[in-house]
Amino acid sequence: MPRPFVAYLRVYEPLSALDAPLADQVRKALEAGPLSRADAGHRERELWLRSQLARPPRLLPGERSDGRVSPDAPFDVMTISPAEVPGEVGPGPLVCPLDLRARSAAALVGFLATSTPVLQEAALSVPPEAIRSRASAVMAELTRGAVHVISTTWTVPLPWFALVDPDARRVVLAPRDDPERQVSWRAAMPDARRRVARAHKVVSDTLGDGGPAKVLADTARWLDHFAPDSAVELDYGGLVQLMDDKELLEDTSAQDVNAIVDALESGDAEEVALRYEQLRDFWGEFSRRERHG
Repeated sequence: MPRPFVAYLRVYEPLSALDAPLADQVRKALEAGPLSRADAGHRERELWLRSQLARPPRLLPGERSDGRVSPDAPFDVMTISPAEVPGEVGPGPLVCPLDLRARSAAALVGFLATSTPVLQEAALSVPPEAIRSRASAVMAELTRGAVHVISTTWTVPLPWFALVDPDARRVVLAPRDDPERQVSWRAAMPDARRRVARAHKVVSDTLGDGGPAKVLADTARWLDHFAPDSAVELDYGGLVQLMDDKELLEDTSAQDVNAIVDALESGDAEEVALRYEQLRDFWGEFSRRERHG
């Protein structure tokens, strides 16, 4: 079965920066063995499907039927070494809890905000107000008030590329069905914050506060929840299954987005148009696959 067509923006914090009881949960998870990057998508799908196939179905992964957290609820953590990140981060290990229960709660709230009442009635067995109340309680459990992972299906929000140095790209060319196949970037938190702050100022000054500027502002606020010696990772995740090797190697998305920021700052409208057209051509193909997949 292919990996989910999901891309990720992750924050890895130093274990020493975490407050109890989260630090204790992370230590136990590390003793059991951290989750590999390649297995993350499969693991999330497995836990979600398991919760929905239970009888009665669970609203969120890791819960009992009455909504209480199951004592054996999975707690998964990914980890990287500071040596794998450009810039000063750490000390290690750098850890990224998957926060799946909280992320699922946030996704349900998003579904309520964007779906019609008819679709909600067909898809949900719990009243919307009860879902909102449960989701708020779950999010309140996060010690830093934010999840460590943001994900998106079928595409990468273009403003995310403003966080990373295009030259820091990591590419692993393996067969399409090999979980080791990857495209990712990593950045030290101070560099990611500096980049997103600059991009937000340039974009909001030239294009206004909506659209890309809002995504950049939201992303900057999210990054502010975490320790300054953390690392940020942009990972294509399962999207690499949709690209052949030539597409992976010739993808210039990070270069294009950073060049757009530079061109907006200098007033080079021609460069902005050229780079945006390249991005539209590349990512538009994935939008078509999503609609017709």
